[in-house]
Amino acid sequence: MEEKKTLQKEVFLSGVGVHSGKNVNLALKPSDSGEIIFRRADLDNLEMSIDPRQIEAKNSTSLVSKDSRIQTIEHLMATLFAFGIDSLIVELDSGEIPIMDGSALPFVAAILQAGTKPLTLNKKTIQILKPFVLQEEDASISFFPDSDFKITYLIDFAHPAIKKQELSLALNLEIFSREIAPARTFGFLKDVEGLRSQGLALGGSLENALVLDDEKVINGPLRFPDEFVRHKILDLIGDLSLLGSPFLGHFKAEKAGHSLHLRAVQFLLDSPEFWAYEK
Repeated sequence: MEEKKTLQKEVFLSGVGVHSGKNVNLALKPSDSGEIIFRRADLDNLEMSIDPRQIEAKNSTSLVSKDSRIQTIEHLMATLFAFGIDSLIVELDSGEIPIMDGSALPFVAAILQAGTKPLTLNKKTIQILKPFVLQEEDASISFFPDSDFKITYLIDFAHPAIKKQELSLALNLEIFSREIAPARTFGFLKDVEGLRSQGLALGGSLENALVLDDEKVINGPLRFPDEFVRHKILDLIGDLSLLGSPFLGHFKAEKAGHSLHLRAVQFLLDSPEFWAYEK
């Protein structure tokens, strides 16, 4: 049975929160607790454990409690999931994980620098037993039994720089680091004013997101011709990671987003007949 992992040493990153616009200092600290714990250094070291029932989706994924909120956890969580790190203290001095360059690549680099080490704690793998489809208008997310962890994602935007993109991958650390982690978040100039009126995207810039006008990407070049769908896969991995276990199963998403991703997480929590821990 696979063992849980933590980091060999602390690593530090800093950047801006894409929604809050605030500067954030982030420390990833080794832990033998067997779980990922978020610690708010700016709130007397208030700690929050990952609880998939205390998650909100609003242009990002947020961990919430009555005392605190931590926004935009999905890129970091996807990276920890890919590395198999499930025992860690994530300490930050604000309410949002820094967006860095809009991708997960800076988190990959930091973890490679720190190194990982196993703990004497076993982890459980979730095995999908039978298929199911969640539908939300023209969007859907479904899962199927499989001997590997796979994701297929399809997006279709009425924009000449995106259009229809589909990608299917069997995921491991190497593929995640090379094919998914570099893909950056993206947004549209026409949406900026509306988002900022809601207190969102206050820290968004040409340095931390791909930005599109009505015709093109205004701050290219792209890292991949289909960078947009690759980023959606990154988000889905981060959201699925909230269940706290690796997977054997094939997840398919079409025109989905954080809200539908998290509906799938909640469905699995509430429907144990669709999955089991691998023996």
